[in-house]
Amino acid sequence: MMKWSSFSLNPRAPDVAETTGYKDADGGSGSAGPVDEGFHPAAADLQHELADHILNVSSNLDESEQLVDVPPSEVGADEGRWDTNHLPAHWFSWKKLWRFTGPGFLMSIAYIDPGNLEGDLQAGANTGYILLWVLVWSTVMGGALQLLAAKLGVATGQHLAEHCRAEYPRAPRLLMWIMIEIAIIGCDIQEVIGSAIAIFLLSKGAIPLYAGVIITAVDSFLLLLIDRIGVRHLEAMFGILVGVMAVAFGVMFADAGADLGQVLEGIAVPRMTRSSVHYAVAIVGAIIMPHNIYLHSALVQSRDINRAQVARKKEAIAYFSIESALALLISLFINLCVVSVFAKGFYGKEAGDIGLKNAGDYLGERFGSHMTFIWALGLLAAGQTSTMTGTYSGQFVMGGFLNLKVSKWKRIAITRSAAIGPTLLVALAFRNQDTKLDSLNEWINVLQSVQLPFALIPVLAMTSSERIMGPEFVNHWITRAVGWVIAAGILAINASDVYEFASSEVAGRSWMMVLLIVAVMLYLSFVLYLTIGPDRVQRWRASQSKQRQQDATDGHLRAPLLAHG
Repeated sequence: MMKWSSFSLNPRAPDVAETTGYKDADGGSGSAGPVDEGFHPAAADLQHELADHILNVSSNLDESEQLVDVPPSEVGADEGRWDTNHLPAHWFSWKKLWRFTGPGFLMSIAYIDPGNLEGDLQAGANTGYILLWVLVWSTVMGGALQLLAAKLGVATGQHLAEHCRAEYPRAPRLLMWIMIEIAIIGCDIQEVIGSAIAIFLLSKGAIPLYAGVIITAVDSFLLLLIDRIGVRHLEAMFGILVGVMAVAFGVMFADAGADLGQVLEGIAVPRMTRSSVHYAVAIVGAIIMPHNIYLHSALVQSRDINRAQVARKKEAIAYFSIESALALLISLFINLCVVSVFAKGFYGKEAGDIGLKNAGDYLGERFGSHMTFIWALGLLAAGQTSTMTGTYSGQFVMGGFLNLKVSKWKRIAITRSAAIGPTLLVALAFRNQDTKLDSLNEWINVLQSVQLPFALIPVLAMTSSERIMGPEFVNHWITRAVGWVIAAGILAINASDVYEFASSEVAGRSWMMVLLIVAVMLYLSFVLYLTIGPDRVQRWRASQSKQRQQDATDGHLRAPLLAHG
């Protein structure tokens, strides 16, 4: 029986079929052919570690843990029509789309995590429906960047963190890793606190916030158990939890009686007041997460495709694009529901400061106690899914940047401990101070904004390199231009948020302003280095060194002539 690997990262690794991507039941390759030359040579030293350690694909696992069935219709007599560089006619199959469905839903979790829900409820309560268009277009922009990450993973067989390890020198690479890890830890704090708040609400206060943090930390390890059963079971679990969120917040939308006309107007008509700018920036900053770009480029490799055929790669990219768009559409629906419910219930009313912790109480007072339960249920689903995807992101980022040869248990223990420790301290310190939790959330959103260039710039640079992507998958100049425009717009929006937040925090403190200016200069220098790219920097240094040598040679030649004269 033909099967595919549920986790095959590197198509060159000896334990993974090198040519067709399909593996027979005895582990042999389905067909022979030349290895795809679309990879850059610098990555060759990673092949064994990537296959055996990053995704834990090793020969000591049972076949049932590595492989899932490939439908017979996917391989057969018509395989020859795929020996082109273009998708053949009638390539689409609903059955095969179902087989590719999964990674996009895991990716979409970052668009509906507790940080996003807090940004949504504050936007709705303070600005009404007028920022719904910002929500729609920020999701579209984020989706475009996610598709670039997916294309990178499919076309090269390596995810973004691995490419960064191969492309950047040691010092910049380690600095990028630290930045992304900080982003993951910050995001984890939001997600774990969100789950703990949901547990607190569902238990009617019987389980305190710090206990909810511990419960969430422990159940993150369930990820390993489900993952060991099979990646499709893991994806099914995430799909169910996303469904729970969609139903819960959809019921809230219907029960609250949100004005559908104003919702449609808010989506179709771009409007913004001076007081709403801050909330618009918060929406954009919360939706596009740096670690999520790294995650998506790795998740798409859970389908073992025929990397010897360009058309098969294009087929995979097409299916991943479709399922990612569907997943993001559902996440957009959830976010629209949350904004609309709080716009209906609290905009223009004296409701005070609303955040994640007291939102359930406000909903209960405004719409009935059942709304508190529905909100808590949706929040719990959001927190649980996002903490697990955060764990996944930490594994891929750590494994890709550092190539650590440690087991999954140890990697999860390291990444969970790094996040749970600070989160537990936060829960104990702010357990009776809702406004301070909201302030912490603002700090974390600013932190995410600061880390964003360390994902956007590498994914645009990698997918725009023909050496890395190959001529068939390198970004078209239009895609490249649109990508950089989107990235520049997102970075500019986030920069304004950081400036506004930082200026209010350091006002009247000259020593903090000096430190801030120095930090900003160093930060911008590093971002500029990444934008220029290590190859161009090295070529410039080489040309400068060559020029200096030439000048020195010319000086030696002129010296005797001057002495003689």
